[in-house]
Amino acid sequence: MRFFLSATFALTTCAALAQVPTPAPGQVKPMLITGATLHVGNGTVVPNAAVAFDKGRLTYAGPAAGFTQDKGGYETIDATGQQLYPGLILPNTTLGLTEVESIRATVDEEEVGTLNPNVRALIAYNTDSDILPTVRTNGVLLAQPTPRGGLLAGQSSVVQLDAWNWQDAVVRADDGQHLTWPAMVFRNNPNEEAAALEKRQKAREAQLRDLEQLLGEASAYRQLPAGRRENLRLSSLAGIFDGSKTLYLHADYGKEIIEAVRFAKRMGAQKVAVVGARDAWMVLDFLKQNDVSVVVSRIHALPRRDADDYDQPYKLPAQLQAAGVRFCLDYQGSMETAGSRNLAFIAGTAASFGLTKEQALTAVTLTPAQMMGIDKDYGSLEAGKSATFVLSQGDLLDMRTNAVTRAFIDGRSISLDSKQTYLAKKFRSKYGL
Repeated sequence: MRFFLSATFALTTCAALAQVPTPAPGQVKPMLITGATLHVGNGTVVPNAAVAFDKGRLTYAGPAAGFTQDKGGYETIDATGQQLYPGLILPNTTLGLTEVESIRATVDEEEVGTLNPNVRALIAYNTDSDILPTVRTNGVLLAQPTPRGGLLAGQSSVVQLDAWNWQDAVVRADDGQHLTWPAMVFRNNPNEEAAALEKRQKAREAQLRDLEQLLGEASAYRQLPAGRRENLRLSSLAGIFDGSKTLYLHADYGKEIIEAVRFAKRMGAQKVAVVGARDAWMVLDFLKQNDVSVVVSRIHALPRRDADDYDQPYKLPAQLQAAGVRFCLDYQGSMETAGSRNLAFIAGTAASFGLTKEQALTAVTLTPAQMMGIDKDYGSLEAGKSATFVLSQGDLLDMRTNAVTRAFIDGRSISLDSKQTYLAKKFRSKYGL
């Protein structure tokens, strides 16, 4: 019996250690971090910095010499030799909506139907996902869970990655609608008959008519008097007409980007962003003139055409930067949920192909915060903003030196343990490593 109880206790302990860490409690005592190199997130770098925060808000972030308060009331962390960064923000992701892509029961990213503007990714967000802790260990502390599928997939939201449930996690609910632009019809197969090509074209035209009708009805619905019975599909679209929500247009080819943006503007959308945008380099002037932001999908990719430069995906961020087009970086693509921990290294690649390190950092911190409407609190480390940041022993954007030692969300010191760190410790002990 003693053996049985001991074995049961050991197995229970191992299972518990492998679970998602308990969310951190709120900040109790003012804290001060000294000696680190501060990367503000807006392009500014402060060597030998001091960062103070209380009740989850930054009270000071600047040169250590400028911090004149009595340090006696602070819990102090000596971070000499380390780098301090804002928490990275992951846009346009299925993180928290998908666990194992090959197991349908763990995938909750798509709703049935093609026009679902009332769908909310937020209520499907799973705070108990085993993947979340693995992402935090590389500095990603906020994300934008985004629905997939159909034409109008629904609404994304912004969450922080250490919470008991989606209600605790939400930073900004329903920040935007996501529209997948219907692909333009081309004769890719020279043997395709004219009738088949015409059929595909008519199907696309029908999709565009349905979109136009829905958006037209939603615009008119806003003019109805108060007290009416609410139509969830139409009311969920109201924000794109008054600018309180962004209309995210998922399109890659240059002509599709132009067509989608013109359509959105004609229908009255106030804030427009293009997601994916592989051919954004072909329409830089158009994007700038129309004040369109860009969410660049994973740049670790091959060129789209044989004639494109071999490094075209890598240098796209630098081209957008030079043209003055606001952009951020995401990790959409194959295995995007589990691989989203590599967001920092996507930025590192962009820094090797034309961006400076601080410009690349801004593309995964302050710029996505601005695009999502949360920049008053997140995205950069300035007094008055949320104390959401990470400490790393080396360059956060370099996979050779990235080594996050501490992470804070709203001033809470969160755990960096995960199933992967648990297994690493387990087998290192087995093999004496």
